[in-house]
Amino acid sequence: MKKALAALAVLVVSTAAIATVALADGGQSSLSQIRAATAAYHDIAVAEAAGYNAAQNEPCVSAPSGTMGFHYVNQPLVFDPVLDVSRPEILVYAPTDDGGRRLVAVEYMRVALANTATGPAPWFSSNPPPLGFFTPKPSILGQAFDGPMAGHAPGMPWHYDLHVWIWRPNSSGMFTQFNPGLSC
Repeated sequence: MKKALAALAVLVVSTAAIATVALADGGQSSLSQIRAATAAYHDIAVAEAAGYNAAQNEPCVSAPSGTMGFHYVNQPLVFDPVLDVSRPEILVYAPTDDGGRRLVAVEYMRVALANTATGPAPWFSSNPPPLGFFTPKPSILGQAFDGPMAGHAPGMPWHYDLHVWIWRPNSSGMFTQFNPGLSC
């Protein structure tokens, strides 16, 4: 994974491709586009066939402010420098009462490259990089991403992310990280 992240650093530096998508219509067509693009992923087998895999060694993510759930990551989309509303990097599933999982949100993610003595690179320390970040905060759907933040699991670099609670309402807001209406 670290080799792939190093390749990503070169790609991001060479293309400087950070996308912003405006919501000229108040966002309804973009939200409809996300729903249409991800509707088939209510079936986890379909999501896995499309390249979304459960994040390794990550339990259901929860905090006092609510729950995220289980993350299914599409690695090629994480390493693609283009943000596309119809191709989220991560699908978020919540546990169901019968032991299953249901699609509740999508998440857009970008690796936050650090300024280092040898150039921009992914940053894995629990502390922020002393020289700051090379990668500016991205946005999509007219929303700035959260972050930069440390990785949530071993081997995950610092990153920016944006949750969109497209399949389950969130009383804290559509773009809030945790949903108080869910639990692990």
